[in-house]
Amino acid sequence: MFEYLKGMITNVMPGYIVVDVAGVGYRVVTANPFAFTNQQTATVYVEQIVRDNEQTLYGFLTLDEKVLFQKLLAVSGIGPKSALAILASSDHSGLVQAIVNNDVSFLTKFPGIGKKTAQQIILDLQNKVDELPFQTNSDTFELELPKMAEPDNLAEALQALEALGYAKKDLKRIEKQLQAETLSDTAAYVSAGLKLLQ
Repeated sequence: MFEYLKGMITNVMPGYIVVDVAGVGYRVVTANPFAFTNQQTATVYVEQIVRDNEQTLYGFLTLDEKVLFQKLLAVSGIGPKSALAILASSDHSGLVQAIVNNDVSFLTKFPGIGKKTAQQIILDLQNKVDELPFQTNSDTFELELPKMAEPDNLAEALQALEALGYAKKDLKRIEKQLQAETLSDTAAYVSAGLKLLQ
């Protein structure tokens, strides 16, 4: 129904952002909310999913991310939460490469993705790999963000990773390593955390 929302980001929370479009605040669930900046005007590509008792908007920085999300949802056993967890990794080209190379171990590093589901992803998407974005090692999906260092960037990043489905024990395991990093914003901590978790 919706292709994108263009408006002001009025709230950035660990699991979602709020996009104000002409005075209406849309709650949009994203893989890494901290890739967006409060009070930033942005175009957020969205996918609306309607279930029996809820309607949810899922948001993406680029159209390619949205296409990848849609392809993942078409896989049996993959729901929106698992698809978002996969998209939270910035290595989208690596994902496509894992599908091409039958690399089950790469896919099982994501929360909620077991061996069976990983094999299903490969089975369902291997013949459609030409339709998948991010086939090269280009970093066009990375958004250049203004750097805003805040003392609770690490705490926000850990909350965002938990919202993606990573277990608290795994987050506790990487917390000290992240504390040793001197990163400038929450999005950078989320990216670093995802690398450590994989």
